[in-house]
Amino acid sequence: MSLIPNQRHLFDIPEDVTFLNVATMGPLPKAAFEAGQRGLARKLRPWTIPDADFFEDTRQLRPLLARLIGADEAGIALVPSVSYGLAVAAQNLTVARGQKILLLEDQFPSNVYTWRRLAAETGAEIRTISARGNQSLSEALLDAIAADTGLVACPQVRWTDGARIDLAAIGARCREVGAALVLDLTQSCGAMRFDVKEVQPDFMVAAGYKWLLGPYATGFLYAAPHRREGRPLEENWITRAGAEDFSRLIDYTDRYAPGAERYDMGERSNFALLPAFRASIELILGWGVDRIETTLAHRNRALAEALNARGLQVGPETGRGPHYLGALLPDSAPSDLIQRLRAEQIYASKRGNRLRITPHLFTSDTDVERFLLALDSMLG
Repeated sequence: MSLIPNQRHLFDIPEDVTFLNVATMGPLPKAAFEAGQRGLARKLRPWTIPDADFFEDTRQLRPLLARLIGADEAGIALVPSVSYGLAVAAQNLTVARGQKILLLEDQFPSNVYTWRRLAAETGAEIRTISARGNQSLSEALLDAIAADTGLVACPQVRWTDGARIDLAAIGARCREVGAALVLDLTQSCGAMRFDVKEVQPDFMVAAGYKWLLGPYATGFLYAAPHRREGRPLEENWITRAGAEDFSRLIDYTDRYAPGAERYDMGERSNFALLPAFRASIELILGWGVDRIETTLAHRNRALAEALNARGLQVGPETGRGPHYLGALLPDSAPSDLIQRLRAEQIYASKRGNRLRITPHLFTSDTDVERFLLALDSMLG
C-alpha cells in the first residue's frame, strides 16, 4: 500500500510550528473551515434557508460516517459529544445487580462517569482492569470477561499511552458470555482501521474534533441493529416520522424516523458545524483510513526508534495504536517540559509520566528533527 505524501498544504500550519498533538485536538483542514464559513453565512439571511436545508446536511453526512466504520447508514446518529452518546447507550442497556461493568485502568473520564452512574442506579459493580507483568491490556481484559460480566466499556487505544485493545477478540468474548460492548473510538476513528462487522459492538461513539479533524461539538454514535428501537435522550421534533413537512408538525406522532436517527441530538441541523464536519470526513475518506494508518505507522516507527535510542521507552507497535506514541519520561525530566516545548513552537502533551506524541499527515521530517533536537536539549 502506497504512503500518502505530506499534506501540510491542506492545513493552516506555519512552517515554524511543529504540531504533534492531534490526540488533544486535530487541526481543521482549510476546506472544512471554508465549508463552515459558507454554512454560517446562511444564517446572515435566514429567509434564504429553505426548509429542506434542515435535513440536507445530515442526509449527506450520515452515509459518510457509516463508510468510516463499515456500517450501514441506518445505524448512525449525530451527537455533540462522547458523553452524550454514552448516555444514550447507558439508557438503553440493562445490567443486573451484582453484574460487573468492566473498565480499563486510566480510561478517559467520560467513559467512566457514565458507568459509575449506571452501576449506582442498578446495583452493578464497577471493575477496573489493569495489565500485570508482561500481560497486555487486551489479555487482561479478555481474562476478566466472565459469566458475571454485564457490560464492557473500552476504547480501541488508551488515551494516555496509546495501548491497543484487540476489539475483535473482545467482541467475540462478550458475545460468548452475553455481555454488552460499548466503545469510545475518539482516539482512533479516522486514523486506525475499524469495522463494526468484525467487532459487533452494541454501541460505538466517536468525537469529531480529534482524529476526524472536525469542529468541536461534533461526533457520531453507531447503534447495532438490535439497539435501534430504544429510548432517545431527547424527544425532539426533527427525529419524528414526517418531520420534513413543516406544515404538519402539529400532527403529533409517536413514530420516530427509521434506524438510529431517533438518537440524534436536538438542533442537529447546525448550518456551520455540519458542513465543516462533512468536509473533514470527505477528506479522510479520500485519503483512505487504511492508507492513513499505514502512513502514520511508517512515520511513528522511525520516531519510536529515535525515542527509544534516547531512553524514552515507547512500547512495541504490536501493543499500541500505530498512530500513537506514549514515551515514558525519565524521572529527571523537567516538570515544565510541555511549556518549554511550547516556547519553541513545538506542541505535544503529557499524560501521567508519558510524553504523548501524535503527528498526522501534515508532519514533516523537519518537524521531527526540531522535536528531537529540542528533547536532546531539554532532557540533557
